[in-house]
Amino acid sequence: MTRSEDVTQLQAIIETPKGSRSKFKFDAAARSFKLSKVLPEGMVFPYDFGYLPSTKAEDGDPLDVLVLTDEPLFSGCLVDCRLLGVIEAEQEEGGKKARNDRLIAAASASLLYSEMNSLEDLNPIVLKEIQDFFVNYQRVRGVAVTILGRKGPEQARKLIRIAADAKHAA
Repeated sequence: MTRSEDVTQLQAIIETPKGSRSKFKFDAAARSFKLSKVLPEGMVFPYDFGYLPSTKAEDGDPLDVLVLTDEPLFSGCLVDCRLLGVIEAEQEEGGKKARNDRLIAAASASLLYSEMNSLEDLNPIVLKEIQDFFVNYQRVRGVAVTILGRKGPEQARKLIRIAADAKHAA
């Protein structure tokens, strides 16, 4: 998951490239990436989307992470990143509510984003667009998402530690 005990630097695995309408998900049993769904016309992933290996979120999957990059990467790409923060969210599907937080990180090799250290370094309009994407992305599936807030790297690190402990306990 990380290169050190300080989880500000981490490694993410990309599932869905920036600009894609196709949502991919890693299928552990098949040891391959599988097409999960296709977004409606005009809706695309704003940045590369993936997960943190060796973590387990409340939904049973690894923690989700949106990786800010200059150019789209590819499914399966391992990316060194700097953790910027988390968008805390709750989703409701079929009458059940669950947390579905989204980590935000910047690719270390990025020319545009590598110097960022927190969500506060992002243009507020870009951050709102990212939040709106996650709300609308789920809405087309009939899932209601409520944004609970945005937190910086410190809170994001806590989530990662909890998810890493949950993975090791499983």
